[in-house]
Amino acid sequence: MPLTPVEIRHVQLRRTFPRGYRRKPVDGLLTEIADSFEEVWRERADLADQLEELETEASKHRELEALLRSTLVAAERAAQDMKEQARRESDLIVQEAHAEGRRVTREAAAEKQRLDEDVRKIRALLRTSLESLDGETNAERPSGGHAVKPTPVEEVTDPGIRRVAG
Repeated sequence: MPLTPVEIRHVQLRRTFPRGYRRKPVDGLLTEIADSFEEVWRERADLADQLEELETEASKHRELEALLRSTLVAAERAAQDMKEQARRESDLIVQEAHAEGRRVTREAAAEKQRLDEDVRKIRALLRTSLESLDGETNAERPSGGHAVKPTPVEEVTDPGIRRVAG
């Protein structure tokens, strides 16, 4: 069983009369041993306190490390989720743009077809009008060379198309 510095200081050595010990040197040695042991005892207590503080600090650092790891994992997951969402949104925007392009193309084709039809109608009306004018001009023109009154034109409901009244 280990002795404490106080116990060493209170050790009583028996003295034998014929073979005794010299009291001063032995007491000095015991005091020196007790002082040395006391110093080691204090250092041990200080080191135990330091060890406890370091273990507490290490525990805090382990907790902080765990928190940082979980935060990092959460941040990586959030970044991945944001990338995926941005990719989905960009795909949706591209799809909408393609749909809008197809719609505009269909509308333009329909408008072109309508305009082509209107052009055909106008050309047909102009041909008819010109043929009618040519026929009337030749038949009704007096020999004196005077011009004949023009045929009246009436407005039709189709935009830009006029018909010859007849």
